[in-house]
Amino acid sequence: MKYLHIVLVNVRRKKLRTILTIGSFTVALFLFGVLATIKTALSSGVDVAGADRLVVRNRISLIMPLPYSYRDVIRQMPNVAEVTFATWFGGYYQDMKNFFPNYAIDTETYRKVYPEYLITDADWNAFVEDRQGCIISPPVAEKYGFKIGDRVPLQGTVWTGMWEFNVRAIYGAERKELITPEMWFQYKYLEEQRPFFKGTVGWYVVKVDDPANAVAVVKAIDDRFSNSPSETKTETEKSFAAGFANQIGNIRLLILSIGSVVFFTLLLVTGNALATSVRERTAELAVMKTVGFTDASVLGLVMAESLALAAVGGVIGLGLAKLFTLSGDPTGGMLANFYLPTDSLAAGLVVALLAGAAAGIIPAVGAMRLKIVDALRRV
Repeated sequence: MKYLHIVLVNVRRKKLRTILTIGSFTVALFLFGVLATIKTALSSGVDVAGADRLVVRNRISLIMPLPYSYRDVIRQMPNVAEVTFATWFGGYYQDMKNFFPNYAIDTETYRKVYPEYLITDADWNAFVEDRQGCIISPPVAEKYGFKIGDRVPLQGTVWTGMWEFNVRAIYGAERKELITPEMWFQYKYLEEQRPFFKGTVGWYVVKVDDPANAVAVVKAIDDRFSNSPSETKTETEKSFAAGFANQIGNIRLLILSIGSVVFFTLLLVTGNALATSVRERTAELAVMKTVGFTDASVLGLVMAESLALAAVGGVIGLGLAKLFTLSGDPTGGMLANFYLPTDSLAAGLVVALLAGAAAGIIPAVGAMRLKIVDALRRV
């Protein structure tokens, strides 16, 4: 701490250069924070997936339906505890920009398969008793000002026309990651009103009696419906969520690639700035060594300067990224859990400090090895 004043003086020596160096860290760490947020949002479904749940979909594509009759067949298979289903609706509220996931569910079984969603018995019964009833999540209620008892019109996309729903419940959840912008309504209402695809569902969710039996159940389901008009592809809920996220690309590889480029760029920018600063202070460093500063002290001062620039730029960049994520999902539902977790903030700061240390090590070693006679001769 006794050398802090010297570090601050050196940092303020060339204000424009300092600002630009800090700015490079700020931009890089802001980008890091946004990419980490996107990765968190895309992987949140994987993190909360149930180990005892399987997803059964059409082998051709998720958008192709499956027969409603499959439900009873799957339910009778060994090691199957319960079966529910859902069907994508895809409606939007007033304007296409106001889209949030909405789908029809089986009111008899959905709550049994997904007990982590918290809904009171009274609210659930009100939902079941109202054919046009719906359940919404807290983000949807907050964004559009919906409350229990409100009438919500959605414009259909798959099944066109205006569909009317009554808000009968706002669910809670055991974990924050489970609360995403979405709406559920009764499959029976959809089946009665839609003009086509009657007698079909979007996908099944199978709850097995023991996660250890999941592999056997997967094989049994797919074998049972092989060579049928609607063959199935069954996988664990975790695999299904991971595959859905990977449809837009390998996010982890993208983040690592961009992060590597940013890290290398920071090394060049910061290293050049520090090397220039050290060259400008050659005579001063010689004088410092003359009056008693050790080689280790000179090395520490240059490294401290580099780390200070990295820390300030990193904190500003990560702070801006956090503020950006506080406004919520900018995609209208595609990135539901759009937030920057604490571990990503810590990782970003570590990356900034590593970049600062790597960029400062060469100029710092050069300053440490500087001979007093050689330095004075350059003046």
